Amino acid sequence: MSCCCSTGNAELKLLRFALFGLGLVLFAVLVAENDPAVVLASVADLSWRLAVILCFPVVLVQVFDTLGWRFAFLREGVAFSALVSSRLAGEAFNLITPTAALGGEAVKAWLLRERVPIEASLSSVIVAKTTITIAQGLFLLVGIAVAWGTILNGSILLYGMLWLLTVEAIALALFVLVQMRGMLGWTGRLLERLGISAGRGRATLGRVDDALGQFYRTAPRRLGLSIAFHLVAWMLGSVETWLILRFLGIEVSLATATVIEAFGTAIRVATFLIPASLGVLEGGFVATFLALGLSAPAAISFSLVRRTREVAWIAIGLVAFALMRSPDRRASL
Repeated sequence: MSCCCSTGNAELKLLRFALFGLGLVLFAVLVAENDPAVVLASVADLSWRLAVILCFPVVLVQVFDTLGWRFAFLREGVAFSALVSSRLAGEAFNLITPTAALGGEAVKAWLLRERVPIEASLSSVIVAKTTITIAQGLFLLVGIAVAWGTILNGSILLYGMLWLLTVEAIALALFVLVQMRGMLGWTGRLLERLGISAGRGRATLGRVDDALGQFYRTAPRRLGLSIAFHLVAWMLGSVETWLILRFLGIEVSLATATVIEAFGTAIRVATFLIPASLGVLEGGFVATFLALGLSAPAAISFSLVRRTREVAWIAIGLVAFALMRSPDRRASL
C-alpha cells in the first residue's frame, strides 16, 4: 500500500511539473505576442526605480505578514527575527517547488523545531494559512466592490471573480470546520486503515489537532489580529501595483490598482497547483488590463517587474534558509 502512495505522490509531482511547463510556454507566448521589444524597453527604462520596487512596499508586506503569523500562535514564544527568516525561507520554497504552496509551510515549521514544540509550529502555519486566505478573500471582496463602480460592472471578468470568491468562501468554511473537528487525527487513522503506519507521528498529529481546536476556541482576539495584519499586507500590494505602473509611465488611480491586485490574488489562489502561477497569472493580468482599458503590453511589462521582484526575494528567502540551518546562526536568531 505504501508503494501505491509513493506512486500517487510521483504522479502528483509529475502533474505539477507538467503544469509548470505549460505555464512557462504560456508565459513565453504572451511575451512574444505583445511587442516584446517595447516591453523589455519599458522595464529597462525603470533604471534606479527598479531598486525602489525591490524594497518598497515589499519590506512592509513581509513585516505585516510575519505579524499575521505571529498572532497565529496560541502564545508568544518565538523571536520576531526567527519568524521573519522562517517565513522568507518558506515562501521561497512555496514559489519554486511543485508542492502546491504547501511545501514551504512544512519548511517554516521545520526551521522553528528548536524554538517551539512541533505541535505549536505546525498548528501556527495551518492557522496562518487560514487567516492569510481569509484576508485575501476580504481583499478580493474590496476589489470586487471597487470594480462594481467602474467599466467592469457587468463584465464576464467581474462575474468570474464573484464565482471565485464564492468557491473560496465555501472551501475556507469547510477547512476551518475540519480543523476544529480534528482533521490531522482523522488523516492518521485513514492512513492506518490503508495500511500505512503513522507510528509515533500519530500522537504528534493528535497534539496538533488539540492545539488547533484550542486556538479557535480560546483565542478569537489573536485570530482577528492575524487576519487584520494579513489584510494590511494584501492592501499594500495595491500600493506596489500603483507604484510599478506609475514608474512604467501608466497613470492609474489607486482604486484601479486595487482591482488589478485583488484580481491577481484570486488568480494565484485558483492556480495554486502551478508553481508561482507562472503564465496563468500573466494571462489574468492581460485580461484585467484589457477590461480596464489598458494595453496588453502594459500588463506584460507590469508582470515582468513583479517577477523580477519575486526572484530577488526568493533569493533572499533561500539565503535565510541556509543561515537558519547553520548551528551558529540558529543559536543567535
